Amino acid sequence: MAGSFEAVIFDFGGVITASPFEAFNRLEDERGLPRDLVRRINATNPDSNAWALFERAEIDAAGFNELFAAEARAAGHDLDGASVLAVLSGSIRPAMVSALDQLKDAGYRLACITNNVPSGHGAGMARSGDAKDAYEQVFARFEHVIESSKAGVRKPDPRIYQMMCDHLGLGPQACVYLDDLGINCKPAAQLGMAAIKVSSGEQALTDLGVLLGLNLIA
Repeated sequence: MAGSFEAVIFDFGGVITASPFEAFNRLEDERGLPRDLVRRINATNPDSNAWALFERAEIDAAGFNELFAAEARAAGHDLDGASVLAVLSGSIRPAMVSALDQLKDAGYRLACITNNVPSGHGAGMARSGDAKDAYEQVFARFEHVIESSKAGVRKPDPRIYQMMCDHLGLGPQACVYLDDLGINCKPAAQLGMAAIKVSSGEQALTDLGVLLGLNLIA
């Protein structure tokens, strides 16, 4: 293994799967809403808005539906939270799954930190526990998974990254972290992890391969 890295820690939605922002944009286009409206609403009061509360399981799906709708109305638009959750599935990137297997074969420990919500199904939602589920088959490749909706803490809170290090019994310097949001990469890097911001699956695997001395592009 290259350098002193022992573990690779992945975000799930937007890294293992296609970005949920793409699904949000499709919803916005279908409803005739401004592009990136959902993203802007979720970035307003990021520690206390509907999205943050739901990812920490402090409100249920019904509460999210109502609170998000109120936030949308405050922004001058009509959009309920249930419609947002309905598109939050994401499609699995096969090349990323192949890379997980290659990394494991190369001796790296694999883990996942995901901000998710406590109900529903898909990349941004709580795990189903069904071994036949495509998402669960990917999650099964990880030694440990931290879900914000179960941990009660969400990225970019530095505690969630330290929780993973503590569970793995590794120092941050031994870990590589991948996330599609720069705001989530920053605390990982400040803790001492090698952070990779993901803009596409190919870019992520190229950058990770260079860091580890592996060819991860199928």
